[in-house]
Amino acid sequence: MPFTPDARGRVRIGAPISIPVVVLYLILVVLIVYATGHTRFSSNPIVPEFLVAVILLFLARFASTYYVLDDRALYARRIFGSRTVRLEEVRMVQLANLRDLGPVSFLGGWGWRGRMWSPFIQTFDAIHTVSPGVLVTAGDVPLFISPKDPGTFAEELGRRVRSYNTEVRLGSFAPVARTVS
Repeated sequence: MPFTPDARGRVRIGAPISIPVVVLYLILVVLIVYATGHTRFSSNPIVPEFLVAVILLFLARFASTYYVLDDRALYARRIFGSRTVRLEEVRMVQLANLRDLGPVSFLGGWGWRGRMWSPFIQTFDAIHTVSPGVLVTAGDVPLFISPKDPGTFAEELGRRVRSYNTEVRLGSFAPVARTVS
């Protein structure tokens, strides 16, 4: 499915929303509300309200993820944690899966942009909602994103990047263990 640019040539694409993740967040909220009403697990009534607010903030952050591609940059956006990658800095665009990038866990990401570490590519940022996506190698820190229809998005990104860098590499990420010398 090709993307339809707006009048200014920008393409805006959302990230897929994982229903199990949304359900998990909502179950946590219900459990906290239920426990607050039926037990005295906290001597301070603001603690459960604070926990519910934090969980809902993370749900909103998750659900607000989207990407904009124009003739100068790729913008990965979400509440509290966006990143801009100038197209002239892009060296490689690869289809990738977060699970293949390395042994990241629930606590594997930190910071506003989901800074992660991989034994294959070292430090990278991840502004994503699901595991399959696109790995954009640009600047000092690569960026992993998960747009709807990653293949078509990678092709469009590669097409736009080629106007700055005709030698940009396109492909799929294949984990290769680094050797220690």
